[in-house]
Amino acid sequence: MSLWPVYTGTNEPHDGITRLPPPPPWRAFDGGPVLDAPPADRSATSPDRAHRARTYRATDECVHLVNAALYLRRPLLVTGPPGSGKSSLAYAVARELGLGPVLRWNITSRSTLHDGLYQYDPLSRLYAAGRAAAEGAPAAGPRAGVDSGAGNGTSRADAPTDSAPPQDRTGIEDHLRLGPLGTALLPYAHPRALLIDEIDKSDLDLPNDLLNVLEEGQYEIPELARVARHTPTASLPADGSDEPVPVVKGRVRCRAFPFVVLTSNGEREFPPAFLRRCVTLRLRRPHGEHLEEIVRAHLGEPDAHARELIDRFVARGSGGELATDQLLNAIYLTAAAGLEASSRDELARLLMPYLSEGAEHAPDQGSDAGF
Repeated sequence: MSLWPVYTGTNEPHDGITRLPPPPPWRAFDGGPVLDAPPADRSATSPDRAHRARTYRATDECVHLVNAALYLRRPLLVTGPPGSGKSSLAYAVARELGLGPVLRWNITSRSTLHDGLYQYDPLSRLYAAGRAAAEGAPAAGPRAGVDSGAGNGTSRADAPTDSAPPQDRTGIEDHLRLGPLGTALLPYAHPRALLIDEIDKSDLDLPNDLLNVLEEGQYEIPELARVARHTPTASLPADGSDEPVPVVKGRVRCRAFPFVVLTSNGEREFPPAFLRRCVTLRLRRPHGEHLEEIVRAHLGEPDAHARELIDRFVARGSGGELATDQLLNAIYLTAAAGLEASSRDELARLLMPYLSEGAEHAPDQGSDAGF
C-alpha cells in the first residue's frame, strides 16, 4: 500500500503521520527524552484560524509539495500574494494530520533568532533574588545587590560560581520560556507544526541565522548550559502552554523534525543557501473551479449573483492585485444586506479595490470593468 500522500488535502483528520516513512539518512534526528505532542486545544486557536483550517482547499501542487517537505524533513517556503492562503495552509495540515496546536512566530524587522528560540528575563531574576534576600530566604539566583558582570555582557545571574550554594543555581528556569521555534524543536515523537509568518519582513540576517538551527535541528540555551554541572535538568514552559518540559544540560535536539511553514509575500529575495534547504511552494490567485470551491467551502453553494461576482473577480485579476478575502467579503455582505441588484454591484465594487500601488486607475477599475 502506498504511503504517499500523507497529507491528502481533504480536510478529513487522520493518523497518517504515524506512518510517515523514516527520514533520509542526512535528516535523521535522535533527540530525547521523547515527548508526546500536547492534546488539541480548541481555545488555543482562534475561531477564524479554525474555520480557515476546515475550509482550506489545496491544489494538487500544494499537496505534493507539502508531502515532499514532510518526507524530506525540510521547511516549506510558501510564497504568494496577500490573501492566497499561505498561513492557513499550516493550520490545515496540522488539523488533518493531528499535529497539535500550531506554533506561530510572527516576524517583524526587529525579530531575531533568539526571539524564536527562547526568552530570558534577567531583570525579573535579579528582582526575585533581591526580594528573597530581603525576606531572609535563600536566593534562587544571584545574590542581592550584584550588578552586571563586565566585559562579556552577561550578568551575574547568568554566571553562578562554584562556591555558590546549589539553591542559587536553580532559580534561572523560573525566568526562561521557550519560544515557538524552540518549542517546535523539542524531541516530540511526531512533528509539531510551526508557522514562521512573513519571513520576508525580517532583518537581512535572520534567514541566514535560521540556516544552522533548521539544518541541525538543535540549539543550546547558554544560561542553562552554564549551570548544567549542578542542575543538569531544567523544566521550562513551552510556547503556548504552561506545562513544563525537560531540558537536559541546556541543549535541545528534535526527534521528529517539525513541519515548518515559512511564508513570504515576495517582498525580497532570499540567499541561495537558504533556498536550497527549503521546499518552495508558490501560491497563485485561484481561478475558475478552484475559486468556486473556495467560495462553496466558506459560504455554501453560490447563487447566480455570487457566480457573477466570481466571474468579474477573475476578469479583473489581470488589472491589479486582488485577494480572495475581498471576494468572500463581497459575496457575503451583498447577500446579507438584502440590497437591490444595482446597489449590490456598487457595494461589491467598493469592497474590492486593487491592492497593488498604481492599479487604482487601471482601465478595468471603473464601472465599465463590471463593478
